[in-house]
Amino acid sequence: MVRIEVDENEDLVSTPPNPKSSSSQNHPNHDDGFETASDGEFGGSDDDEHHHHRQPQNHHQEQVVSRIDNDNNHDELNQKALAQANDAKLEGNQLYSSGQFEEALSKYEYALQLAPEMTSSVEIRSTCHSNRGICYLKLGKYEETIKECTKALELNPSYRKALLRRGEAHEKLEHFEEAMADMKKILELDPTNDQVRKAIRRLEPLAEAKREKMKEEMIVSEWRFPMSNGIIEIEND
Repeated sequence: MVRIEVDENEDLVSTPPNPKSSSSQNHPNHDDGFETASDGEFGGSDDDEHHHHRQPQNHHQEQVVSRIDNDNNHDELNQKALAQANDAKLEGNQLYSSGQFEEALSKYEYALQLAPEMTSSVEIRSTCHSNRGICYLKLGKYEETIKECTKALELNPSYRKALLRRGEAHEKLEHFEEAMADMKKILELDPTNDQVRKAIRRLEPLAEAKREKMKEEMIVSEWRFPMSNGIIEIEND
């Protein structure tokens, strides 16, 4: 049996991306090129023209600065939420270590609620789903283990611990083919894993025996309920 444990504490090292500053763009000139008499003869100075164009440009610059400030605030909020999610995950790990699996489940769920859905949170969200999977495994809720580990693998397809936990849950439910598929995927990612190789050798005869059993049950079923032209005929005793 391959031994699986909850993921150890992992420090999140994620530096918030520097917001990209937008380059200033000149405001389009609303003049159509036609000069009136008053413009040419009665004091239409260059200073007035520059002042006319400077006002909309300054307004554009203010919009750019405002957008950068908003981006910075958004990044700060995301990083704060990510840190809180990591704290909740670590609390879940402690609860798991002390055997409080139901309480650990709640903490991991809380971490998932806190973690914003962005690229830098993929690791912690996949870890929390996988850790919820092993909590359900300890509680004997194997279907839930499979669901949680599948969510973890959707976020991180090469997550070996999630594959291992899902494979064990499949084995508990006698889904030997599915269990072998998960083990073989681990072996693709880690060809030197002898424990997984042994697990595959152990699962192969179990899967074969189940296939044979299913064939026998199918034959018995067809014998008890013979079909003619696709319609089941009920035999009278």
